[in-house]
Amino acid sequence: MKIVMFYHSFVSCWNNGNAHFLRGVVRELIALRHDVTVYEPRDGWSRSNAMADGGYSALTEAAALVPGVTLHEYRTGALDIDQATDGADLVLVHEWNAPELVAALGRLRALGAGFRLLFHDTHHRGVTAPVDMEALDLDGYDGVLAFGEVLRDVYMRKGWARRAFTWHEAADTALFRPLEREHDTDLVWIGNWGDEERSRELKTFLINPATRLTLRTRIYGVRYPSEGRDMLAAGGLDYAGWLPNHRAPAVFGQSRVTLHVPRRPYASALPGIPTIRVFEALACGIPLVSAPWRDEEGLFPPGSFLTAHDEETMVQTLSHVLADADLRQQLIATGLRAIRERHSCAHRVRELLSIVDTLHGVPGAPAMRVPASDQQGVVS
Repeated sequence: MKIVMFYHSFVSCWNNGNAHFLRGVVRELIALRHDVTVYEPRDGWSRSNAMADGGYSALTEAAALVPGVTLHEYRTGALDIDQATDGADLVLVHEWNAPELVAALGRLRALGAGFRLLFHDTHHRGVTAPVDMEALDLDGYDGVLAFGEVLRDVYMRKGWARRAFTWHEAADTALFRPLEREHDTDLVWIGNWGDEERSRELKTFLINPATRLTLRTRIYGVRYPSEGRDMLAAGGLDYAGWLPNHRAPAVFGQSRVTLHVPRRPYASALPGIPTIRVFEALACGIPLVSAPWRDEEGLFPPGSFLTAHDEETMVQTLSHVLADADLRQQLIATGLRAIRERHSCAHRVRELLSIVDTLHGVPGAPAMRVPASDQQGVVS
């Protein structure tokens, strides 16, 4: 197939965790001999901020991570979508695209364009900014790919889509794999501050426990306000700034444990949707401890990670993990097995192709779990 993707950025992961998953999906599609082209705005906020953060070399490295992909940059408002989609069999459109582009592609499909058109949502705006999402014109789309069952349900309940499919993120195991390094930290955290969406949680589950245990701690991420950086410094925690996503496996390999601290909307309004960091950490073979988060879809078998429910239990859990080598090995083995058996980008590409077969009505396409009450498919 000829597949065309419109995403906020393929080359920049600055406050754009979707870049990891996108690259992995493209890698696996190319491995199956599909022709893949990705379009991204030259003036997008992720690219612009990465460049301002000294990220030219990181963007150049990222552009070369997936051999065989065709990358096109365009200036917002100046893209010829007829030319961009010419000959396409499948078009994927990410929710961080300009609403005008989202609508234009839908109109093109509604007028009889021969490709299948899917909208890909990997954010919490469906529950935190529903007015913005409802304003998107998805009438011409064949379906929505939602990165969790609860979000898929939002699309169907609110009538935003005719069909919605659950399509979780996953790990690009060609890059995210165990890398043995000498440990120079006890605890590493890779994540952005979060626009006050997890400030309290970071203090409770990361800053305070690391400070109390006097752990050698290194923190990577962007958009940390001055008061946040002051808190880290006061606790003796090393703030190292932006870490380009493709360099994360080496950093994980240098630490003994990491944390999952989901943003509040994911922990409360979108339970069952893990951040991309969970897939990344487990794929890299580093023990993981999570702040409160409910794995409502049963994505990970028991023992893939540990959960701490408050500051005291986080202190106790981190202390236990760091002191018990056998426990660390058990967590690593279970987490790696979960990724390799269920949550690689190769798994997600197989799911995507099954969805496309269903949309085409191909005889013998894998059966979808379709409730009789509505028109939707779910791939777990």
